[in-house]
Amino acid sequence: MRVIAGKAKGRPLKAVPGQSTRPTTDKVKEAIFSMIGPFFDGGLVLDLFAGTGGLGIEAWSRGADKVISIDKEKISIDIIRSNVQAAGAQADFEIYRNDSARALKVLHKKQLAFDIIFLDPPYRMNDMDQWLHTMQELNLIATHAVIVIEHDSKVQYDEVIGNLKQQRHSQYGEAAVTIYRHQPEQLEHASL
Repeated sequence: MRVIAGKAKGRPLKAVPGQSTRPTTDKVKEAIFSMIGPFFDGGLVLDLFAGTGGLGIEAWSRGADKVISIDKEKISIDIIRSNVQAAGAQADFEIYRNDSARALKVLHKKQLAFDIIFLDPPYRMNDMDQWLHTMQELNLIATHAVIVIEHDSKVQYDEVIGNLKQQRHSQYGEAAVTIYRHQPEQLEHASL
């Protein structure tokens, strides 16, 4: 695993040992960023089930201002810290060990709204639509934000989830990527 593009291009990233964390492959990561970027002019990123931190680091390398990485596993947090340091990104990262549902409530209290959101949970979690509803209720999704869900290819998510409209869906073997954009104005006008 490595950083593919941007200011930290080529920096190697460590994987979490064992089978509990499945890092996004470089092929899938490249596909994700070609769909949502490939580069950014600032923005606040949330990497909610961060694992190795690879998606957040890639977004930062490609121009995002700040990344908040959250994972509940201590070993993942240690790997994220190591990878962020290897990329030279410590000043622009906040890394928290927390349960994801609790973390969303804390982020809501901080009144944060994210421009890019990565949801790459364990594949057994196939309820990201419910998580997106919760994030909308907590006002964590900025206007025109992009949300990337990496999930089991057997799982299909609805075209529209609240004010989020599906933009792309691609499959890569057992993995699938579904991308949503926050489009409140268009959806409100469509319902008139």
